[in-house]
Amino acid sequence: MNDADAAREALVALRAEVAKAVVGQDAVVSGLVIALLCRGHVLLEGVPGVAKTLLVRTIAATLSLDFKRVQFTPDLMPGDVTGSLIYDARTAEFEFRQGPVFTNLLLADEINRTPPKTQAALLEAMEERQVSVEGTARPLPDPFVVAATQNPIEYEGTYTLPEAQLDRFLVKLTVPLPPRDQEITILERHAQGFDPRELTQVRPVATAEDLAAGRKAVQQVRVAPEVTGYIVDIARATRQSPSLHLGVSPRGGTALLAAARAWAWLAGRDYVTPDDVKALARPTLRHRIQLRPEAELEGATPDGLLDGILASVPVPR
Repeated sequence: MNDADAAREALVALRAEVAKAVVGQDAVVSGLVIALLCRGHVLLEGVPGVAKTLLVRTIAATLSLDFKRVQFTPDLMPGDVTGSLIYDARTAEFEFRQGPVFTNLLLADEINRTPPKTQAALLEAMEERQVSVEGTARPLPDPFVVAATQNPIEYEGTYTLPEAQLDRFLVKLTVPLPPRDQEITILERHAQGFDPRELTQVRPVATAEDLAAGRKAVQQVRVAPEVTGYIVDIARATRQSPSLHLGVSPRGGTALLAAARAWAWLAGRDYVTPDDVKALARPTLRHRIQLRPEAELEGATPDGLLDGILASVPVPR
């Protein structure tokens, strides 16, 4: 078994390990693994109490990755995230004290509750994988992935994420409420003594080296010209939709390509199919399109419009 096959087995085993702490949410776990393989960032949207924080913490534990959490609030300053220069009286010099962004997996909790200035500081870290303080650029660890959460219900006192920042997230994953049987399982686990603050039952099953081997293997996944054209046709169809004020940019097309390659590799294939593209289109593109007000009034949703576009764009044979 070569390194790539071993990495795939480890990352597939990760899903079962995460299930020891988080009931259900298999699709969200797969999305987070894809983001880690693509060095992409994740936007998690769900009501409070659906285990968004627990999910990210558990994945960090199963991968032996450094994890930090920041609760975003209206008074959070950029330096609280990136770090700042602190005067050391003993040496009479300023030294840089790293902020929580210097980690492998950063949970940005309720990211839309902090002002644009702080969001912009995080944007540099997400895009450039570095932070600049007093004119000095400091590289972030590798891997570095941001998992940001936002509440889809309560918008009072929030700051809408600008399109430029939304576009930096590889995928937007919806964390749903569990069905009845899974909710019963959650309550039974708690009745048996499960403590979400302690992940003693979860063990590391993969490493940063497995991620690195997986990333290298994903880059070798073949994409036929017909599939590349299919992705471009989907992106162009969003720009021509009369229901959309903003369509998918070329960056969105490259994100869909990267996610589809990672999905194909996890499935054990070295080539991308149109079905891979379809499977990843909604999570990869839903946050990159913007509905016109009249479409919203008629009850249209990003996922519904994407489904219609996927149905209308010819699929390559």
